[in-house]
Amino acid sequence: MEPEVNRILTGFLIKFSNFAAIMQIEVLKSKLHRVTVTQADLDYIGSVTIDEDLMDAANFIENEKVDIFNYNNGERFTTYVIKGERGSKVICLNGPASLKVKAGHEVIIVSYAMMDFELAKTHKPTVVFPDTKTNSLR
Repeated sequence: MEPEVNRILTGFLIKFSNFAAIMQIEVLKSKLHRVTVTQADLDYIGSVTIDEDLMDAANFIENEKVDIFNYNNGERFTTYVIKGERGSKVICLNGPASLKVKAGHEVIIVSYAMMDFELAKTHKPTVVFPDTKTNSLR
């Protein structure tokens, strides 16, 4: 092998091995535990609309990817967050996701974050337990 090619490959392998030593893991970042679906709107482009107060409490941001687990029928699906009117207590599944829930169903909404394995060992997710009947923060 030519010396220049050997030097480039050796440099790449050293950089790659340093990068590979930093293991990333996906962990729970935020969770709204058992909120009640207030609406399901098929004629919308997609997503879940969440009351801005609930978003703030759970540390969700607009357009964040979330998984939703339907407590009533076991459905599990992925969508993204749209900011709902503050104080409205709204949890509205939009578009195709609306076919997986009904108003009155209880759902769990979660998001995840990637982080260094060692940092993940001390990470504390934001978990919120709103009043299930009213979606009010306790």
